[in-house]
Amino acid sequence: MKILVIGSGAAGVHFALSALEHGHAVDLIDVGFQPAAPVAPDASFPRLATELTDPVEYFLGADGRHVVYPGPDAKFYGFPPSKQYVFRRPAQFVERSDRFEPLISFARGGLAEAWTGGSYEYGAADLATFPFPAERLQARYRTVAARIGVAGERDDLESFSPFTAEYQTPLPLDPHGAALAARYQRHRATLASTGFALGRSRVAMLTRPLGDREPCGELGRCLWGCPRRSLYAPSATLRDCERRDGFRYRPGLMARHFESDPDGTIRALVADPVDGGEPVKLTADRFVLAAGTIGSSKIYLDSVVARGTEAPRLGGLLDNRMAMVPFLTLAMLGRRTELAAYQFHQLAFGIRADRPDEHAHGQITTLKAASIHPIVQNLPLDLRSALAVFRRIRSGLAVATLWIHDRRDDANYLTVAPGDGRTSLQIRYQEGAAQRDHLAWALARLRSGLGRLGAVVPRGMTKILSHGASVHYGGTLPMLAAGGPHTLTPEGRSRMFGNLFVVDASGFPFLPAKNHTFSLMANAVRIAEETLG
Repeated sequence: MKILVIGSGAAGVHFALSALEHGHAVDLIDVGFQPAAPVAPDASFPRLATELTDPVEYFLGADGRHVVYPGPDAKFYGFPPSKQYVFRRPAQFVERSDRFEPLISFARGGLAEAWTGGSYEYGAADLATFPFPAERLQARYRTVAARIGVAGERDDLESFSPFTAEYQTPLPLDPHGAALAARYQRHRATLASTGFALGRSRVAMLTRPLGDREPCGELGRCLWGCPRRSLYAPSATLRDCERRDGFRYRPGLMARHFESDPDGTIRALVADPVDGGEPVKLTADRFVLAAGTIGSSKIYLDSVVARGTEAPRLGGLLDNRMAMVPFLTLAMLGRRTELAAYQFHQLAFGIRADRPDEHAHGQITTLKAASIHPIVQNLPLDLRSALAVFRRIRSGLAVATLWIHDRRDDANYLTVAPGDGRTSLQIRYQEGAAQRDHLAWALARLRSGLGRLGAVVPRGMTKILSHGASVHYGGTLPMLAAGGPHTLTPEGRSRMFGNLFVVDASGFPFLPAKNHTFSLMANAVRIAEETLG
């Protein structure tokens, strides 16, 4: 069987690899923007700052466009110049949003080329509205963990996220993380009574070699891109696919729409060369959408329009609301900060709700080699004073990132409108009162938990980010046991187009309050194994 996969992100490459393992031929098309080669791959973060000819250009960009300026929606760190290829958009893609600020990727490897590696399994409560038993996904977590390498250990977070895969041993905690973990153990019973749990972050980062990837060297360069490939990115699995017979990677093509017969069977995909030229038509026996919720939804909508039908609204757009809570651990003041260290989260937390599917979840990043100018700018002081204060408190600073769940609501939708040669994507999202109340509840519980860990949480510095900032989207083409034409079967097959499968989070009927990339990969493997075996 010949299979055409659209998109090289986390879901696309793992579906492709499973299809190849089952003996099928796979073409994968992609826009495929690529990064520059890493500079000084053996240098640590401090060495980069002193050895580069122009470190300011490397860290902030030649014209300063990558500086994060103060504002109510600004994060405490931004994506650096070396990651901007991940968010570059072709001129052919047009999008208009109402109260939603999506991040969309056309990069080789997709959005997970810029993720921080959080890898948490969905439990039975998380999957209660999914149209298949939880066990069918859990076996695939083991497959994906073996492919990508995930570090983690059993602890109190196991009641929030199962521990079924085989995990690598995590790195030793940095001093700030170790201090928080020790304090948690001393107050564990009290915190448990309030529903707060702390444990080791599960992260797709190597502590032992895997394939052509090296274990973490603690260089402190995670945000700018790991030169050792220790932190997993989907481009690593794409390389695995390229080593196999029967696989062809075709970058430089932007999918437009499917051409289909009256019975819904797709004949071909129409795609535009990104650099210009006439559209091309690509044929296959089976077509697989893996362009991310936003990208896959637009291709699907344009395919419905190409059949001579008015563009529908794909209701039920899901988004994990996200907040960033900076805090100061008083016991760490005056200690030395090691910049050449693993940069991202080493600790994670769970907050228990009355309903298990409404538990909140998040991660803690102790500040080491991150770009710290947004924090300095947000201190209520002049720049000179803010810098002086920051130098004294840096060793005790951290940011807790919090997510809450989301349920499908038809008032939140995607559709397309006619444009100049191409349609434009229209996105609308409106937050409900229940979501606002749940976020306020979770933030209060988080502040209380951090306080018991010996932290000071300045309320005025908490950032509730705009919808779309989490990059956790889903729900527009939900997998349902039974449903209308713009839904999927439990195996990811479209009910509109009989030989189309959707393997990204478009098919998720619910978003738990967790990073969903690990589950995207596991679900893509599940669909491949259940439909191609």
